[in-house]
Amino acid sequence: MPRHGKRYLEAKKTIDREKFYTLDEALEILPKIATAKFDESIELHMVLGIDPRKNDQQVRGNISLPHGTGKKVRILVFAKGDKVKEALDAGADYAGSEEFIQKIQGGWTDFDIAIATPDMMREIGRLGKILGPRGLMPSPKSGTVTNDVADAVKEFKAGKIEVRNDKTGNLHIAVGKKSFDAVKLRENIVEALQQIEKMRPSGAKGKFIRKVSLAPTMGPGLKLNVSEFLTEK
Repeated sequence: MPRHGKRYLEAKKTIDREKFYTLDEALEILPKIATAKFDESIELHMVLGIDPRKNDQQVRGNISLPHGTGKKVRILVFAKGDKVKEALDAGADYAGSEEFIQKIQGGWTDFDIAIATPDMMREIGRLGKILGPRGLMPSPKSGTVTNDVADAVKEFKAGKIEVRNDKTGNLHIAVGKKSFDAVKLRENIVEALQQIEKMRPSGAKGKFIRKVSLAPTMGPGLKLNVSEFLTEK
């Protein structure tokens, strides 16, 4: 059986797999390789110069995309009392405490971001084995443990996203949709690159952002030359 479908293989013929494209060149080619019938996400993939086994070489934090990812973000806030109403008024999809803890223990994870007030962390600690592997566990480092739940909800709804390296030291970020025009995609990508460069961990050795590619969800990737946007050439 073929590894990829006919549409993917046809799209692959339109690009030079050995070439490093400028961002503008890649954005011009992108519509030709993003040919799925749905509004594909446009993803930025990075190979980082880190050893993911070491604690001082982890990349985790938040970046803000000026035009968002184009994806509707479902937010759950773990909170009690007035903070529940505060979260819902700010746009949270769900907010509460024990009822959602029990629901998650029953297998429900129909949300993209979980935010918690500090006083809830002891109670939701038992959800670590469920939320942790899915990248949904609230964390102070990611800005998802806070008493300012309204501000946090508004920021994530507006385009703030959490990024973290995977087990191989790579980073994968959705930077928009194929329905975005080239200007919006370009601005999102440049912002993402420059904000991630500032997240270089103290223990990283040598060049930090080593390789970058851009790809639609169902299409082949384009290797990028992004040195013009980075301080480290």
